[in-house]
Amino acid sequence: MILICFIAPWLAMFLRGHIIQGILCIILHITLIGWIPATIWALVVTQRESAA
Repeated sequence: MILICFIAPWLAMFLRGHIIQGILCIILHITLIGWIPATIWALVVTQRESAA
């Protein structure tokens, strides 16, 4: 799942069931500058749900 967060953060959001966050992640991922925040955001969401 961590690898998916680096390659396609929006896909990680969709796989976790966060559709609206996934769409926002796609918008961030389209821009080169937004790729890093989108990856960090996907990692945080993935780690938070894994811990719960």
